[in-house]
Amino acid sequence: MTDTEFTPDMVLAFWFPDTGHQHSPETHGAFWDERMQGGMDARIVEEFAGLTLAAARGQLDHWAETPRGRLALLIALDQFPRSLWRDTPGAFAQDIKAARLALEGIETGDIDALEPWEMAFFVIAIGHCEGPDHLERMHRLPPVIERIVAKMPECLAPMRDGFRGQHDRVCAVLERFGRHPHRNAVLGRVSTPEEEAYVATGDFPHVRKVEDVVAAAAKGG
Repeated sequence: MTDTEFTPDMVLAFWFPDTGHQHSPETHGAFWDERMQGGMDARIVEEFAGLTLAAARGQLDHWAETPRGRLALLIALDQFPRSLWRDTPGAFAQDIKAARLALEGIETGDIDALEPWEMAFFVIAIGHCEGPDHLERMHRLPPVIERIVAKMPECLAPMRDGFRGQHDRVCAVLERFGRHPHRNAVLGRVSTPEEEAYVATGDFPHVRKVEDVVAAAAKGG
């Protein structure tokens, strides 16, 4: 396919299927675990390699002209590369562009036209993007997170504190290290002794299952 044949609906129908996942914590948790734990890798590699490359080349930038197009481009820049180029520097190569896209969407209000589980990917993209202003960007997000949890249906109320807690855990990592140390080996960076100890635990925010996130929030941790 050429870049003109790719559409935002291709991304959105795949990433946000109309399965009713939002009607219970169990099904919504499964929705998140599948996306955050590599469960979409095979289909992204098989079906969306060309689209991901087109997004990385800037050929789909016009998608950002609408709120849902911006969301689709954000997924193509922030999520798809982590599957297509997993365990290589390419997985993180679009993070700056994705974070800018997300920050702009928050400023313009595009984010508020979306469902809460769609809005969450703006927060995720900003959390992914390393840089000298990383923590400052993260500290700007709590009001956005409150807008997201306020839109969550009541049946998902138990997951609200988990979403807040996940943000706090990412901030804690950045406060300690100023970056995501689990990327060091892939990016050829030298780890400090403290980072080596952290990486050895394998306890990174992005690998926790939703039920563990929710349970930790319920316990205040």
